[in-house]
Amino acid sequence: MSEGLFTQLLDLVCGAFLLAAVVVLWRRELAAIVRLFALQGVALAAIALLLGLHEDRWGLLAVAMGIGALRAGLLPYLIRRALKAFVAERNGSHEGHEEARETQPLVNVAASLLTAAALTLLAYAVARPLVELDPTPATRALPVGLAVVLIGFFVLVTRRRALAQVVGFLLLDNGITATAFLAASGVPLIVELGVSFDVLLAVLVLQLLTVRVREAFGTTDIDDLRELHD
Repeated sequence: MSEGLFTQLLDLVCGAFLLAAVVVLWRRELAAIVRLFALQGVALAAIALLLGLHEDRWGLLAVAMGIGALRAGLLPYLIRRALKAFVAERNGSHEGHEEARETQPLVNVAASLLTAAALTLLAYAVARPLVELDPTPATRALPVGLAVVLIGFFVLVTRRRALAQVVGFLLLDNGITATAFLAASGVPLIVELGVSFDVLLAVLVLQLLTVRVREAFGTTDIDDLRELHD
């Protein structure tokens, strides 16, 4: 693969990776948010795939396939199944429809998008010294990974629905993984497998916890749970 083609394709998939995180802030339907997370998983796998093809590293190609299967397939499936189970349990009631979307995030959509723009600029400013040290195509895309880390943390702290917060946690993890790939041209296969299994375990625990909370209190809205505590 030529250097010019590699740079263009890497810029394209990094742009899609960042755009998916930004659009999560715009959408309120949890099903749409999960689909966006799956698309971001595809973009993350594409980043690893491009790096592997460019550097002729077969281990990185295996990592790309594993990332695609886990973060674009299995994890979205688990979250989608938990969401469908609750909506079916509510049998189409008003509460079920409200639980299926983020009705009142702590920060409205317009302010969230402006914050995402500010966080992206911050990521580029912070990563600038690192880019200047080694201005390769992968390193120049490093701010994208940092921006997704910040946006994922922002989603985690501003969304009220537990499932939306799980997606925020996964966005943050995707950003960390992308940063590792772009900064070090990938990570060893055994390291990525260990991290991926840790993430899968965390999602399973969070899904179980969400189900138990919903069964006990009838909602996963953080504000409603706080009122019960008060």
